[in-house]
Amino acid sequence: MKNFNFPKKIVVFIAFIFSTSLGTAGSYDDFFKAVKFDDLRVVQRLLQRGFDPNTVNPDGVPALMLAVRESSLKVAELLAAHPQTMAEVRNDKDESALMLAALKGHLNLVQKLVENDADVNKTGWTPLHYAASGGHVPVIDYLLENSAYIDAESPNGTTPLMMAAMYGSPESVKTLIQAGADPTLKNQLGLSALDFAVRGQRPNAIELMHAGLARWAARTK
Repeated sequence: MKNFNFPKKIVVFIAFIFSTSLGTAGSYDDFFKAVKFDDLRVVQRLLQRGFDPNTVNPDGVPALMLAVRESSLKVAELLAAHPQTMAEVRNDKDESALMLAALKGHLNLVQKLVENDADVNKTGWTPLHYAASGGHVPVIDYLLENSAYIDAESPNGTTPLMMAAMYGSPESVKTLIQAGADPTLKNQLGLSALDFAVRGQRPNAIELMHAGLARWAARTK
């Protein structure tokens, strides 16, 4: 067998590249393990070393989205506030990290995402739809304070009030009505928020919708 004698500088360079690749692979695995298990210390250390917060896992899921999905709140808030993080990430259902945080009622995370330019009024289903579905009044209030469109329409014309009436809490229905949501709107199926409340068998929401409709009628005379 022929014996190759590489110059020492080349050997050192190859060893450097090989060790760097191994180190990067280790960091990648450590990062996503820490994201999944909400290990703030490890994620902080890796970010300080220059690890990209927008890295995706083997399934193509960005770290921020994974942290929100796994309810790794400490890591999610760290990533959401990081200046290099692209806050407006979406999954394959066109749901943003802000939408998922709103659905779960994670107000601090919602605030950090909005402060880092997550889209409050994305086209189609919006964070306000999701906050209303979860019945989370503090998140609803915060989104409205940050210019969320109260009567935003989903692709089929469904509004946040409709979602609150069927899935949310009575408090979320009341909050949206008092904030000026239009109770007379109907979606493409011809259903109003009252219809949603009836279909969802939500007595409190039905009562609130009747009261809201009466006030709306009196106001628009």
